[in-house]
Amino acid sequence: MIGIKDIAKKVGMSPATVSRVINGKKHVNPQRREQILKLIEETGYVPNKAARSMVLQRSYTVGIVIPTTFNIFQRQLFSIMEKRLESFGYYTLFLFVNFNTESETECLNRLKAEKLDGFIMIHEIKSPYFYEYLESVNLPVVTATFRYGSIPGIHVDEEKAAFEAINHLVNLGHRKINLLVGGDFSFSKQRMEGYYKALGAAGIERDERRVFLARQYTMEYGINAMREMLLRGRDFTALFAATDELAIGAIRALRDEGVRVPEDVSVIGFDDIEIANYTVPRLTTIHQPITEIGEETALALHRQINGSNPVKQDRTLSYQLSIRESTARVP
Repeated sequence: MIGIKDIAKKVGMSPATVSRVINGKKHVNPQRREQILKLIEETGYVPNKAARSMVLQRSYTVGIVIPTTFNIFQRQLFSIMEKRLESFGYYTLFLFVNFNTESETECLNRLKAEKLDGFIMIHEIKSPYFYEYLESVNLPVVTATFRYGSIPGIHVDEEKAAFEAINHLVNLGHRKINLLVGGDFSFSKQRMEGYYKALGAAGIERDERRVFLARQYTMEYGINAMREMLLRGRDFTALFAATDELAIGAIRALRDEGVRVPEDVSVIGFDDIEIANYTVPRLTTIHQPITEIGEETALALHRQINGSNPVKQDRTLSYQLSIRESTARVP
C-alpha cells in the first residue's frame, strides 16, 4: 500500500511537504502542491485517518445534530453540509434528537463520549445544559437556520421574510389569512411575528383564532391541520404555512375537499424545497438559499477548527419571494 513516504520519493520532496499539502496547510509552492495533488490522484492514495489523528491530535470528525424525524429541507441541508465537510477532509457523525428533554440529554451524553473536532446544529436544542457544555469545552460550533446566544449561525431574516410573504397576499387583496405554524422553535416564533407585523401594517385586526399549530413540520400534519380549518368553516381566502411541507399537505387536503388552489384559497410556503416547483399547482414560497446555507455553515466551522476565523460572527443570507401558481387575487 502506498504511503506518504512513497509519494514524497516519487515527487522528490520531503514527507513533511507532502503532509502539508494533504492537510491543506499553507507555505507550499503552488507548482509543488499541484505536482503532489496530481500524483495523489494518479496513485489513489488515501491518508490514513487513524494516523492523521494520532499525529495531529485531531479526530477529523464533525458532529451534526438533526431531529430524528427530519424533513425534506433538513435532508437537503445536511446532504450539502456533508459533501462540503468531506471536501475539507472531515468525517461526519450524526446525532439524532427527538423533541423531548430525555432525548436531548442522551444526545449530550453521546457528545461528551465522542472525540469531535467541531459541531453543527441543524436542530435547535432547548436544554441550557447542552450549550453550557459546549462553552465549557470550547468546542467549535455553528448553528444552521437559527441563532442561539453568542454561537455563530448561518440563517436568513425569518421575520422579514414572513412579513414579505404576508405582504404578497395582502397585495393580492387577501385580508382573511390563516397561519399554519409548528413547534416552539425560534424560527417558528420569528415567522409568526412577521405574520402579525404584516397584518398590522396592512390594518388587519389580529385574530389568534386564525393561527393553527402542527406538532411536526410534515405534509401529514399539514393535511391534518387543514382538515381542522375546514371543519371550522372556510372563512379564509389565504394560508401562510411556516414550511413548504406543511403548505403542500394543506393543498392536498384542500383539493380532497374540492377547494381549488388558488381560485378559492391561496397558499404560500417557506423554504423552497426541491419539490415546491413540481407540485400542482407549483408552490409560491420564500426561497431560502439552501446550498449556500449548507456550504457556508461547513466553511465557518472549518475556519473555527483551524483557527483561521477567531471572530465568531453570524451571517444573515438573502432570501427571495418565489411567486408561482399557488397564489392569486382574492376571489
